Amino acid sequence: MLRTDTPVTVYRKDYSPPAFAFDHVDLVLELDPERTLVTSTVRFRRTAADAALVLAGEDLELVSVKLDGQAFAATAQDGTLTLAGLPGEGSLEITTACRPAANTTLSGLYVSNGNFFTQCEAEGFRRITYFLDRPDVMTTYRVTLRADRAAYPVLLSNGNLVGRRELPAGRHEAVWEDPFKKPSYLFALVAGKLECIEERVVSASGKEKLLQVWVEAQDLGKTRHAMDSLIHAIRWDERRFGLELDLDRFMIVAVGDFNMGAMENKGLNIFNTKYVLANAETATDTDFANIESVVGHEYFHNWTGNRVTCRDWFQLSLKEGLTVFRDQEFSADMMGSESGRAVKRIEDVRLLRQVQFPEDAGPMAHPVRPDSYEEINNFYTVTVYEKGAEVVRMYQTLLGRDGFRKGMDLYFRRHDGQAVACDDFRAAMADANGRDLGQFGLWYSQAGTPVVSVRSAWDAKDGSFTLTLSQHCPKVGIETRAGTPDKQPFHIPFAIGLIGADGRDLPLHLDGEAGDAPGAGDTTRVLDFTGAEQSFRFTGLPAQPGGAAPLPSLLRNFSAPVIVDADYTDAQLTFLLAHDSDPFNRWEAGQRLATRALLQLVSDAQAGRELRLAPELVAAVRTVLSDDSLNPAFREQALLLPAEAYLAERMSVADPAAIHRARQFLREGLARALQPEWLAAYEANATPGPYSPDAASAAKRALRNLALGYLADSGDAAMQALAERQYHAADNMTDRFAALSALVNSFAPGREAALADFYQRFEHDALVIDKWFSLQGMQRGEIGAHAGKRTLDTVRALMEHPAFTLRNPNRARALIFSFCSGNPAQFHAEDGAGYRFWAEQVLALDAINPQVAARLARVMDRWQKYTPVLRDGMRAALEQVSAAPSLSRDVREIVGKALAA
Repeated sequence: MLRTDTPVTVYRKDYSPPAFAFDHVDLVLELDPERTLVTSTVRFRRTAADAALVLAGEDLELVSVKLDGQAFAATAQDGTLTLAGLPGEGSLEITTACRPAANTTLSGLYVSNGNFFTQCEAEGFRRITYFLDRPDVMTTYRVTLRADRAAYPVLLSNGNLVGRRELPAGRHEAVWEDPFKKPSYLFALVAGKLECIEERVVSASGKEKLLQVWVEAQDLGKTRHAMDSLIHAIRWDERRFGLELDLDRFMIVAVGDFNMGAMENKGLNIFNTKYVLANAETATDTDFANIESVVGHEYFHNWTGNRVTCRDWFQLSLKEGLTVFRDQEFSADMMGSESGRAVKRIEDVRLLRQVQFPEDAGPMAHPVRPDSYEEINNFYTVTVYEKGAEVVRMYQTLLGRDGFRKGMDLYFRRHDGQAVACDDFRAAMADANGRDLGQFGLWYSQAGTPVVSVRSAWDAKDGSFTLTLSQHCPKVGIETRAGTPDKQPFHIPFAIGLIGADGRDLPLHLDGEAGDAPGAGDTTRVLDFTGAEQSFRFTGLPAQPGGAAPLPSLLRNFSAPVIVDADYTDAQLTFLLAHDSDPFNRWEAGQRLATRALLQLVSDAQAGRELRLAPELVAAVRTVLSDDSLNPAFREQALLLPAEAYLAERMSVADPAAIHRARQFLREGLARALQPEWLAAYEANATPGPYSPDAASAAKRALRNLALGYLADSGDAAMQALAERQYHAADNMTDRFAALSALVNSFAPGREAALADFYQRFEHDALVIDKWFSLQGMQRGEIGAHAGKRTLDTVRALMEHPAFTLRNPNRARALIFSFCSGNPAQFHAEDGAGYRFWAEQVLALDAINPQVAARLARVMDRWQKYTPVLRDGMRAALEQVSAAPSLSRDVREIVGKALAA
């Protein structure tokens, strides 16, 4: 049943502590897929006078309510159970029934492939029993699971296994006790036919820990990498933050039907199979890296999210932004080198710019700590996660790694076992380092992406360089409503270097500072930029040939989530690409050059002018491609052209067809102009021997397969034959899938045969078939000599494929989301066919799983940015969805805000 009640806006300012405390909860679940009985016995204490206890519940059948063993009258209506007249303390027993097999929302208790699973964040526990389902109600749990032994031999829950026994009629029982207080959103259970691999490790303090990864039997051989990733995460957290695993047992369970990537339930992490299962034949290097990252993320939540949790859901970034930062740092360290860390930083910023920056400019724009919401599931956003991680990273940039660690230590000393707010984390960072971070708090309360404009002045006579920064951040999203106060300047840590004519960094001294001041003489300085406009003067700089000014390297390592408006010439960008010591800014210079060239090509395409390949850009690409001194992974990142979605955001009015034409022209032009260099890179980066996902081997494969894609796009039949040979000869999924992608997107003659072969090889592996669907959803439409068939026709045909189902979120994302989100030129067809398809699928998904439907609905957030014809079609599709009867709260909020923008 969808939640279709009248939307209610929840405001952060209205927070008040709960009127009751729960000291302990005993749960007994009689597991049955058709009707599971749940008995919840709560020891409660009143903390506010005369208040009724109002519990949340959803899709529950109320069986009975008892107070201290006696029947008690309660009123169940509108998703609540109200109990008035309770004493100051007592024991409340509530028995309810739910229907897991019918629960297609995958929230609460549900069945997947015959096994039981739970997902309780954010508000899923109320689908299991009536409860104070809010994150600031923390209590201990004892959980008794009973089920048919033959059907459900494995019974798991949070904490430690404290008992088990056989029951009559072929049933059995397991009792789990979690010694740590936790909110209801961290409750979990799993029951079914599963097997595990396990390891025992000894913590830094000498305690033995049992680690388990549970999967279905046929997948047991694909769990080694997940286990290794867990062990690496445990060791890293001990070294980096002094945080140990606090339970005797830590479990990971994989499930194929899951709305999210994974869930950090205390001691029993439940994962989407996509982020657990991997071997050389079925998983790419990217899959291996993602598994390591997500396993690390969920494990790190054990402290940043579980031991210290959120006071309310407005504080979601308290745990998610902090833990994303921690998993980014973990993954960067696992790369094994400084160049590897730089590649990881580039990947993270690329995602931020392509996805979060547009969100920050659209109708759903919100601060890292939102002030209101209608449906909390809609606020699991890239702003809360990725921008939240950038906010945490800025603490480290401002305070240094040691200062950040001091702040973390104080945070845990103050708040272990508590539900707290983002301001508590900021206070710990400030107090531990003796810093005033009051203005920094605006990163939590103001939405949007600041634009920093840069001016500079060079005085060759006295060797001084003055940098003037000004910042502006327009009102966005909810801030545009009448009465919203004006925005104040952010506290921006702005990292800068100055590069001399010889390509070397210059030592930097700020005017007036003592020679022994912290940072004096360093070649990278982090400036505290706090005003609307502020100037910084560097002195004592050496003379440059001909009196030329040093060249500034701005926002090194992307020290703040801002847009830098700087008027570099092409020659200056080429110089930075060749000489900047900061790897991120070296990459950034190349991206600026490519973006500039692409936007000019877009303009030419729109005006009907002949498209020309700029020889200066070809030369710059050749330099990077041929520089064997650079890490192959860095070269691969530097040679990736800016995405079509990123280019659309750089235009005042987005024109997806012109963007696609321009980008494809440049890609094919570079492929033909540099064919010998691409071929040389392909041949030089082979990885002979058995497959290994280690960073060095993955880096070589990344560059080699990028080269293969360019070679196939050259249109040379011999190069397309090379891709076909690699496809058939590959001994790993990375190389096989890269070759298949090259064949499909270059319209090579062998592409249909390769697609058929790929399906036949892997039809029994769901995650690999997801790749097959996704590739076809994102394939370029047939153009030119190949004109006549659109990708949408292929997508609609694939929806009739026996392997396709809307009920599995991974499969829906693989095909439908890939087309709507990852194929802008085809999705934004002028006849509106893509938009009508989107509306159909949002409504179809909403009837099954509103959370997944709402995420698809977000595709239309930026509808007003497009050309008039496209805008009209998008608005019509939004109105079609908005007018549908029985629309869920999740989707209603998304389309309502989009139409109101």
